[in-house]
Amino acid sequence: MLAMLWTTKIILGKKTYADVPRLLKEQVAECLAENGFEELAEA
Repeated sequence: MLAMLWTTKIILGKKTYADVPRLLKEQVAECLAENGFEELAEA
């Protein structure tokens, strides 16, 4: 649930992948990739 929230905020441009808490980075990267935004998961 939190990973999807972060994913949405990153896609909308309100947050960056660097802002994601360490424990959620892997899940957020997977969600971004599933939605076709894998390029946004670059630190």
